[in-house]
Amino acid sequence: MLHVAKYSANGNDFVIFHDDAKKERGELAKILCHRQDGVGADGLIVVVPHEQYDFEWEFYNSDGSYAAMCGNGSRACAHYAYNHNLASANMAFLTGAGVIHAQVSENTERTGMVMSELTPPEVLEQNIEHNGKIWWLINTGVPHLVCLQGDVEHFNIEEVRELRYKYNANINICCVTNDGNMFVRTYERGVEDETLACGTGMAACFYRAFLEQKVQNNIEVYPTSKETLYLGYNGKTITFKGRVKKTFETDWE
Repeated sequence: MLHVAKYSANGNDFVIFHDDAKKERGELAKILCHRQDGVGADGLIVVVPHEQYDFEWEFYNSDGSYAAMCGNGSRACAHYAYNHNLASANMAFLTGAGVIHAQVSENTERTGMVMSELTPPEVLEQNIEHNGKIWWLINTGVPHLVCLQGDVEHFNIEEVRELRYKYNANINICCVTNDGNMFVRTYERGVEDETLACGTGMAACFYRAFLEQKVQNNIEVYPTSKETLYLGYNGKTITFKGRVKKTFETDWE
């Protein structure tokens, strides 16, 4: 019997549980994340002890593949850890991309505002031309291709799938609003479809727009779920804040 929690972070959903030790859980991730036969989620997060930090996580996409980082997952995981007495409201935990610092506020057992400080972003390549569009490849914990355009109404799934496999990256289209905020849509590898939100994808879009001086260093970002995320840049790292909610806990046999 496995006790698990189901979380949603701006439409990005996760199955989370904690255990005593690390081990390979790719097959378990495929079972638990299956939308029809399992709990159903974009990813699986397992919290395990760590000697130096509050804890370490294991993150798996719904197809069972390992991922170094997930922005929305980091916020859901922080809320879970705090409410299961695994960490204080101000915590640091280890991911495959490095150490993540997070803060939980406005907390209840079921919901809370969580801010994560992501690992330093890195522009890997600029001015990639594809189908008349200019893309940037940016690492915000995992690689993202970013296209900054006039709107996000048209998201060509076949085009982004081609790019996903060509560059082994997540694919994002984004636009800046008249008031200096952003809309973002993301195709996530490992899920192999558009998701309602992607934290590291929003961070990558924000970072490109900031470097091109199209936005200020603190803005609101709206993913496909239409919920509001708050992103900022302090000259080194990107902060990422929004509400998360636990939808339920259950025993999985």
